[in-house]
Amino acid sequence: MTDSSSFSPTTRRQLLAMAAVGGAGLFAAPSALADEHHGHDDHHDHHGHRPARTRVTVLGTTDLHGNVYNWNYFANAAYSDAKGNQIGVAKAATLIKAMREERGAESCLTLDAGDTIQGTPLAYYYAKIDPITRGAKHPMATAMNAIGYDAAALGNHEFNYGMDTLRAFERQCRHPLLSANSVGWNTGRPVFRPYVLKRVKVRGQRPVTVGILGLVTPGVAIWDAANVEGKVKFPGIVEQAKVMVPRMKREGADVVVVSCHSGATTSSSYGDALPYPENASSLLAAQVPDIDAILVGHAHVEIPQQFVTNEKTGRPVLLSEPLYWGMRVSVMDLDLEMVRGRWRVTKSAATLLNANTVPEDARIAALVRPAHEKVLSYVNSAIGTCTEAMSASTSRYQDTAAMDFINLVQGQAVKDALAGTPQADLPVLSIAAPFNKDAAIPAGEVTVRDVAGLYIYDNTLLGITLTGAEVKAYLEWSARYFKQVSGTGPFTADQVTNAVTDTAPGGTPDYNYDIMGGLDKALTYSIDISQPAGSRIVGLAYDGVAVGDADQFVVAINNYRQSGGGGFPGVKTAPVVYNRQVEIRQLLIDWVTAQGQIDPPSFASVDWKLVSGGADVVITG
Repeated sequence: MTDSSSFSPTTRRQLLAMAAVGGAGLFAAPSALADEHHGHDDHHDHHGHRPARTRVTVLGTTDLHGNVYNWNYFANAAYSDAKGNQIGVAKAATLIKAMREERGAESCLTLDAGDTIQGTPLAYYYAKIDPITRGAKHPMATAMNAIGYDAAALGNHEFNYGMDTLRAFERQCRHPLLSANSVGWNTGRPVFRPYVLKRVKVRGQRPVTVGILGLVTPGVAIWDAANVEGKVKFPGIVEQAKVMVPRMKREGADVVVVSCHSGATTSSSYGDALPYPENASSLLAAQVPDIDAILVGHAHVEIPQQFVTNEKTGRPVLLSEPLYWGMRVSVMDLDLEMVRGRWRVTKSAATLLNANTVPEDARIAALVRPAHEKVLSYVNSAIGTCTEAMSASTSRYQDTAAMDFINLVQGQAVKDALAGTPQADLPVLSIAAPFNKDAAIPAGEVTVRDVAGLYIYDNTLLGITLTGAEVKAYLEWSARYFKQVSGTGPFTADQVTNAVTDTAPGGTPDYNYDIMGGLDKALTYSIDISQPAGSRIVGLAYDGVAVGDADQFVVAINNYRQSGGGGFPGVKTAPVVYNRQVEIRQLLIDWVTAQGQIDPPSFASVDWKLVSGGADVVITG
């Protein structure tokens, strides 16, 4: 690993040019960029002099989710994905330091747009196992302090571990945690710092005052109701910015930058359950005057550069979102001119830098290494036992204890949360997909990594209500996974699974096959693969009674599926009765930790099977 401070100017520029992803060029001079004015055509003052010019560069990360290293704790190996991304704030730090050297550290501000303290075993360990509320130092605070962030917005996941943990993290950070729309339950006043004014020095001129405003998606009110009810409310992003931006301008802000934990594309996973949209960064740009740039978070997408025209001023507002987990760093260049004694943005541009092109910053990596080593020991430590081995290897074509275990934990979590609600007495079902056929829980000691292997995605849990007719339609859609075959076999798994369909021309992936089970009573059905897709579910019954079209069920489902992943019918419009943004993988780990023992015979049963004309199908593997 090489510290970026050792790079020569030539090497640094080569590094940054290699890292650039879309958006504007990195190396245009301020005077060149400033030639195109936005709503301001006066290139000279009234004496004919060319006005003073300068540039402020905003460097941004978001949705770090507890990732310091390029490491997958559950695989016990370096992180990798199909797109070649690499992760961790230690890599982002190398890019940040290189940009500070390129632009001049005094003209750079470094921001984060939230979701910092949740998402990896590293983050979980310092919230639950060796909590920062008892004196431990959070590794994300250690890393961000060493990098030298100027400010960070709160994300919704900052509230996952309760206000005490969040306040402890806030105390450990040397930069302010901003959230203008996290307000007191009774006072309506921000309970975190809403904004901060930073002064950027300009040689021979008065400094540029940059106002940095922090905003969070209002969905916290739903997702973390258990932690914020009676304490904190979350008014709308646009509504609160309309109050705060004029205040910042009155206090002398020449430039207003928003660190906004809310996606750019206006939408809400919670429908109309709140009067404010979940993702509102584009609305913010369009509807609130005097914002110059927005560092976008929450949506986990890559936006190198996007402009939204403000409806009132006609001026463009720059947006950039640097993906997530430290995969990218946003570089937002704001070029300014002195206009009638005030600095004003005349041109803006952005690009992203790709973290997979650089090594980790050696200093950041070394500072967090002791915490990392502790967490590696934890992840590989036993948290319980299992009375007999469970394997997911055959879960694609037969009912297994491994899938039953996932459905048990998901269903129980939803049922517990519904106590005292109108849905408390509805039967609870749950869905699980055979994500990882290599997953196995051994007999005897079970580690965190063993449990995590059952659930290899970062999905969160929701509860929705479906009718009996909708449950059957859901299962029919799921059964499209199977090829239509005649006879009972024996077949190999490949002969009956991963069917080609109009929506899956390359074959239906395993993760788009859902197995549904009942929590307190059995949901039983057969899948007749001799029949065409859409006519395969036979004998659908709950507790031995045929499911009626009008019957009502609560279904535990993951966020990927509920948001439309796989195109399953009925789910996107189904009423949501539970959504606390809790990761399913962590629920499984917590369940084993709390119970101490997995006993498959106590919950596993064969409730569904493949048939052909009523006879059982034989699959040889």
